[in-house]
Amino acid sequence: MIRLLLYAYSENEHLIPVFWVVGILLVVLLVYGIFRQRRVGAKLSKELLELEKARQNNIEYEFILKAMKIAVWRMDPKMRLATYETDFRDGKDSYVSSPDTPIDSMWDFLEPSDRQRVKVALEDILSGRSDSYHQVYRVKVGNTMYWEESYATISARDDEGNPTSVVGTSLRIDDQKKMEADLISARNKAEESDRLKTAFLANMGHEIRTPLNAIVGFADLLPVVESEEDRNQLIREIQENNHKLLKIIDGLVSMSKIEAEAKNLVMSQTDIVPLLKGIADTHAQLVDGVSLIIATHFPYAELYMYTDITKLTEAVDHLMQNAVKFTQKGSITLGFDLVKGDHVRIFVRDTGKGIAKEDQERIFERFVKIDEYIPGTGLGLSVAKAHVQSLHGNMGVESTLGEGSTFWIELPMS
Repeated sequence: MIRLLLYAYSENEHLIPVFWVVGILLVVLLVYGIFRQRRVGAKLSKELLELEKARQNNIEYEFILKAMKIAVWRMDPKMRLATYETDFRDGKDSYVSSPDTPIDSMWDFLEPSDRQRVKVALEDILSGRSDSYHQVYRVKVGNTMYWEESYATISARDDEGNPTSVVGTSLRIDDQKKMEADLISARNKAEESDRLKTAFLANMGHEIRTPLNAIVGFADLLPVVESEEDRNQLIREIQENNHKLLKIIDGLVSMSKIEAEAKNLVMSQTDIVPLLKGIADTHAQLVDGVSLIIATHFPYAELYMYTDITKLTEAVDHLMQNAVKFTQKGSITLGFDLVKGDHVRIFVRDTGKGIAKEDQERIFERFVKIDEYIPGTGLGLSVAKAHVQSLHGNMGVESTLGEGSTFWIELPMS
């Protein structure tokens, strides 16, 4: 082999330089190829890294949208088309347009009272008159109505500065609106409570002081009164004012228990005929039986219903007290009738002064007194209504001014 090469070398003296040149070229090409391969590899690695970062950013972006429960949409101002790109909002009943939906067809889904306001704001950003958009509105889809809040901005413009793309987000805010409504309700209740406390102090200052002054005054006179008849009269006055004071305190205690929900229902099967008769007999002792009489209307000798005896008794008793207080002559009738087959209506009908139509709703509010000259706390009817409502019943009044009133309680029998 060596001899052959030496022979070839000895025969052609230019062959070796050619081999050297070709070898050097091959080495240069090899080095260049390795260098280029490394550059391409580095570039590919960088592109793969960028792709991984983009993929990671998309995952994080989607995660944020899911966490915030947001829908992303895009609008083309020139073509006047809208497309929802992603939607992570709560509720499957949310409005979602199909790709390339005409913008003008979306207004029909807005609540009419919000439609014009939202339309003007969106047209401003689509035309470039505004750079941003923020609206809160109601959306109606079928029979469902929900609240939504949207933000939008211009994402691209043409050479003349006109918007070519508007991107926005939408978020359902039903929970936020409910919270706002609850806060408003709580504020109103607090204001009402403040008003009632003021009314309470104004009423109680007078109502409690009146019988107390009478009790203290008559008690001071007892030691100096020599006549037995006068002494007995003073004792009767003291007892009567004691009874008035106890009624006032009972009303306050009943209302406080209702407010604190301290009285739970104790339901039992009860014959209400003897219960109502007992209430009628008690109040019959408080009238003279001549100018004013207590009557009853019981169409059945017995009537059983499933109820709380204590609350029912207290509610009816308050109605009877109210009737006695506002009726000077004629009659007061306590009775009941069956209505709707499975309900009983207990009523107290009097021939008293009656109630004006505009006052017939107010009288069931706490501390409301239609006639300030007649003693009372304004709590009786509100306590009665609270008891009736706790028994899943209704309470109302029918009255004509100057002709009398009929207060009624309607309760389920079971």
